[in-house]
Amino acid sequence: MTNLEQTIMLEISTLPERRLADVLAFVRYLKLSIPTEEKDLEERFDKALKSIRDRAKEMNITDEDIEAEIRAVRDGK
Repeated sequence: MTNLEQTIMLEISTLPERRLADVLAFVRYLKLSIPTEEKDLEERFDKALKSIRDRAKEMNITDEDIEAEIRAVRDGK
């Protein structure tokens, strides 16, 4: 058990019995929100990547152009 987990358990152990159900409900709420957050982040990333690729296409920027720019920066040019 990590120090943080031990601290959380200590705090929980000092709560009145009637508040333990609130803690359990909150922990369950946090667990339910994690996949939504990860999915939302993935969807936002995919949308941004698509937007970038669409913009590059509009500007006639190819993958080769991008690779050449990266090589130039890495080579200090």
